This record gives sequence, C-alpha cells and structure tokens, in this order.
Amino acid sequence: MNPGQGSTGNVIAAVCSFLVPGLGQLVQGRVMKALIHFILSGLLWLVWLGVIMHIWSCIDAARWKPSDPR
Repeated sequence: MNPGQGSTGNVIAAVCSFLVPGLGQLVQGRVMKALIHFILSGLLWLVWLGVIMHIWSCIDAARWKPSDPR
C-alpha cells in the first residue's frame, strides 16, 4: 500500500495519468475516479480544454493518500 504523497507508487501513478488521464487512478485501485477522469478529459478535449483535466488527473494521482483502514 502506498504510504502517501510523494511515494514511489504515487509518482508512477502520476506518470501513468500523464500518459492517459485516469490511468494513474486506476493503478491506485480507484476505478470510479479513473472513469470520471478519463471521460471528462475526453469530453473536454473536444473543446480544447482537455489539458486542464489532463493536468488535474496527474496532480490528483500524485497527491492521493490512502485512507486509514482503522
């Protein structure tokens, strides 16, 4: 499990999201969030605003911290 922000897993997830928006979230096991990022990014690219969603996807994957299961 990823220890949190700045971990190797999160860096890999951010790189994955850079390649395909939502892929980093999918790597982290957040399927619903991955679908949202992928679909919104695709729709926004139709009107040239997809770069915003693409960047947000990378930042979200890099800053994610797993919740404490206690």
